[in-house]
Amino acid sequence: VQLQASGGGLVQAGDSLRLSCAASGRAFSTYVMGWFRQPPGKEREFLAASVSGGSLRYADSVKDRFIISRDNAKNTVYLQMNSLKPEDTADYYCAADPTVSRVLTGRVAYWGQGTLVTVSS
Repeated sequence: VQLQASGGGLVQAGDSLRLSCAASGRAFSTYVMGWFRQPPGKEREFLAASVSGGSLRYADSVKDRFIISRDNAKNTVYLQMNSLKPEDTADYYCAADPTVSRVLTGRVAYWGQGTLVTVSS
């Protein structure tokens, strides 16, 4: 599976932004898809996951502002980010793995390249 993330950019605090992650390869619908981010100088952190059966998981830090969704027909997963804050500034990564636990803990089989989101105050 190859993953291509896009949609990052420079926005102002309070703005919204939608990230996309397109996957190549077959069986996309069977994978757990996740989003992570890595702020400058900090470790990568889990944000959200979409399980193939429809279940969604979120980190407490973003559950009220971020929404993960997927379109299996397009092999794409999205991250809608609302009410962005300067502390949301980070490289954002999508990831895929057959196992939910591995996505939740960041031990995934496949990573996309990062897309940078910068939120100005």
